[in-house]
Amino acid sequence: MTRIHMAGAGGLLLDAANGPFSDTTQRRIWATSRALNTRPDVLQTIPGVNNLLVTFDAVETDASAMEELLRTAWTQASAEEVPSREIVVPVVYGGAFGEDLALVARFANLTEEETIDAHMAGRYSVAAIGAMAGFVYLTGLDPRLAIPRRDSPRLRVEEGAVVIGGGHAGMMPCTSPSGWHILGRTDLCLFDAFRPEPGLLRLGDTVRFVRAS
Repeated sequence: MTRIHMAGAGGLLLDAANGPFSDTTQRRIWATSRALNTRPDVLQTIPGVNNLLVTFDAVETDASAMEELLRTAWTQASAEEVPSREIVVPVVYGGAFGEDLALVARFANLTEEETIDAHMAGRYSVAAIGAMAGFVYLTGLDPRLAIPRRDSPRLRVEEGAVVIGGGHAGMMPCTSPSGWHILGRTDLCLFDAFRPEPGLLRLGDTVRFVRAS
């Protein structure tokens, strides 16, 4: 069942999660976001993982009217395909660049090489972009590698770190605190504010991890 909650005075959160992540639901989230972004009474829409945050001017717009608008847009949205590119990400796994590889291998009851192979075998899709500029939530992680995030986040995880946390994979676009587990590192520039399109990845893109040569 889809749920809509207030998120502050000028925000609504549509939560469409129902069990495991659903690609079909995520495509409907994107379609709903695009439809609402055409309206002048919507300030911003932020797609999450099977959820959508909608912000509006609480002084000018009645919250109940915005909730009805959101519910209607969701009902009418179709799970259409979006243009997709495949981005190949070269990774140096383990060692000084992947300090949690051994921990993840023990969690998954795999060898380190089997853990790397399982990570590279996934067909990943960009479900959401957020938390920090250019950070992507990738679906498609092998369930054996779905290790819970750290109880205590590291205060510094380097830019380019290839990480996993819960059921998702990701990459660090900048040096920042993080509770995700580090498997390796890539030299790809994931976010550059001076590029015409700052983020390397778009919603719906697919990602393939390979060993760096």
